[in-house]
Amino acid sequence: MRPKTQYAKSGDIHIAYQVFGDGPIDIVWVPGWFSNVESNWESPFMAYFFDRLSSFARVITFDKRGTGLSDPVAVTSPPTLEERMDDVRAVMDAVGSERAVPVGLSEGGPMSALFAATYPDRTSALVLTGTFARVASADDYPIGLDADVVRGIVDVLVANWGDGLIVQFAAPSMDSEEYRKRVGEYERSSASPGMVRALMLLNLEVDIRPLLPAITVPTMILHRTGDTLVPVEHGRYLADHIPGAKMVEVPGIDHVPWAGDTDRFVDEIQEFLTGARHVAEPDRVLATVMFTDIVASTERAAELGDRRWREILDRYYELSRREIERFGGRQVNTTGDGTLATFDGPARAIRSATAITTATRQLGIDIRAGLHTGECELIGSDVRGIAVHIGARVAAMAGPGEVLVSRTVRDLVAGSGLLFSERGEHELKGVPGTWQLFSVTD
Repeated sequence: MRPKTQYAKSGDIHIAYQVFGDGPIDIVWVPGWFSNVESNWESPFMAYFFDRLSSFARVITFDKRGTGLSDPVAVTSPPTLEERMDDVRAVMDAVGSERAVPVGLSEGGPMSALFAATYPDRTSALVLTGTFARVASADDYPIGLDADVVRGIVDVLVANWGDGLIVQFAAPSMDSEEYRKRVGEYERSSASPGMVRALMLLNLEVDIRPLLPAITVPTMILHRTGDTLVPVEHGRYLADHIPGAKMVEVPGIDHVPWAGDTDRFVDEIQEFLTGARHVAEPDRVLATVMFTDIVASTERAAELGDRRWREILDRYYELSRREIERFGGRQVNTTGDGTLATFDGPARAIRSATAITTATRQLGIDIRAGLHTGECELIGSDVRGIAVHIGARVAAMAGPGEVLVSRTVRDLVAGSGLLFSERGEHELKGVPGTWQLFSVTD
């Protein structure tokens, strides 16, 4: 069940927050420029990140004033660091948290550091990730960006707000048209373009370097070595100037922790706060795996041109997602011109694949689909295991407009009214033995 959204009063402003998990440690997740505590759960990647945190802590999330579900504020008077720090204290008071660990991402880092320096009695530890002491360069801070460059980046992001353009900076390993669309929806639910501009430009005035020596609580700086939004040098500066701070550099190019190797990211936080890492036992479930892809996609792309092809891909992904959800499935990911989905019933999976095949013909494209039922490992929002490989190989054997299934699937839907024709026995690349395949005819 998703956590209930509640409100804390910070002065005259209502701050939206959620609480979940029941671990012995309180973590206050301090987001970056924008957030929406309810939309967080629409993303399986963010949901998995928060689920991992809540496995060892009580987690408190909130929307900063002017963003998400908290009260709006005038874009001409964006909230100061001090005001946002007061919001953290108000939320902690509302949930009865005496001491907590602020975990600050990006723009949330400076306010987390200010809170730890100002209220050490209410801060049990501090985690700063993908963040900075200041953004703009200076004679004594050459790792910063030129102010005009920052303003140019802000102009581009604001002009494209709601399109998910920020993905290329914050989660480049996941960059795709489909993911940008989802992030664009999250952007629109989290902040207005004017507020985003005001908060980003306010960062040009932020400089917390003088307060760093005053941070006395245990501190970890967690930064990806290839962070494309906030280079790792900013994290190293923080570690060098906060007394006793631990610097942990993890591989990756993503800025947000729910992209890339999320488990490694959370493992570092868990070990720092508890002294022990989580040893994950993958959940294993019986599921029907469905792969679809577009037949002759390269040729169709060349024929139609980039713009028209992108429009068709967007529509294809939209239709696929709709039909997957209509039949109770879960879209795991989209890659290139294909989709991967799982279902808890093979008959529903077949009907979903058939519906996608029919619906996409109106777009002037043919897809092929392959299905197999077997035991899968659930790794966060992803699925792995031999059943997944078999499903992919079955799909590769299908012809245009064909839904091809393994014998396992055919046998499991006996009595469902679905009809099949035999496609013979085949060797599937990388899979031992021979496999009997069947084409869905009804």
